[in-house]
Amino acid sequence: MSGNEAAAQLLADVRCEIARADSKAAVLVGALGMTTGVLSSQLAAQRWRPGVLSGAGQVVWWAGAGALALALPALLLAVLPRSLRAQWRDGSPLSYFGDIRSADRQDRLEQALAVTGRDPAAAVRSALAANSRIVVRKHQWIRAGLVAFCAGLFLLPAALLIG
Repeated sequence: MSGNEAAAQLLADVRCEIARADSKAAVLVGALGMTTGVLSSQLAAQRWRPGVLSGAGQVVWWAGAGALALALPALLLAVLPRSLRAQWRDGSPLSYFGDIRSADRQDRLEQALAVTGRDPAAAVRSALAANSRIVVRKHQWIRAGLVAFCAGLFLLPAALLIG
């Protein structure tokens, strides 16, 4: 397998990983919503308030609530579509939609397409690097959201046990 073929295969793999990361984060957002909904409805039905807990229980309760509150934006940032900064410059190949938009705005789309046609492997390598950055960032946000979600799932019941 040549370097160009390897880059093209890796790009396909990375794009699949972006889709998987989006799916994971979407499932976690749904689980977070269900968890907080069930917990809120149960506690509201009992007219329960965190003020009935001891001082230590309240600290743990609010830490858990804060963890769940942090989990949502982290997971939403994981599924947020990435718009990379247009780094396209005249003479460079097009590697993603932002490059195309940038070249078009500069009235250089025809020239950019010609450059891309002369060296399509450069476009693949550029797209591979950009998409790899996206995957890394998505996984970082998923990890942060999952850690916060799990902390909340541990701390809220712990607060109720502490009393």
